[in-house]
Amino acid sequence: MNLLPGTGKIYKEREISNNIFVREFPSFTNPNQLKWHMDDEDRIITCQIPTNWQIQLENQLPVPLNMPIFIERHQWHRLIKGEGPLILKIKKHAKRA
Repeated sequence: MNLLPGTGKIYKEREISNNIFVREFPSFTNPNQLKWHMDDEDRIITCQIPTNWQIQLENQLPVPLNMPIFIERHQWHRLIKGEGPLILKIKKHAKRA
């Protein structure tokens, strides 16, 4: 398992402003660790460097990360590993009641 030291996660994340985060997946990320999951808020993800990593939303085919992607709250999704690192900007919208 390739966890980043001191984080317990496979990625490094930092908040750059209110509800906007930069998340970095290193090039050595194990593809088996990129699991289907859902989040508790809507979010928009934008890739910060050119990449061949992809995202797959529930009941859809994988798509490249070459444009902003909207992920609805509680929508199943997963990343598909490409070459090199992945750096995403994530804008998290307020949680709905």
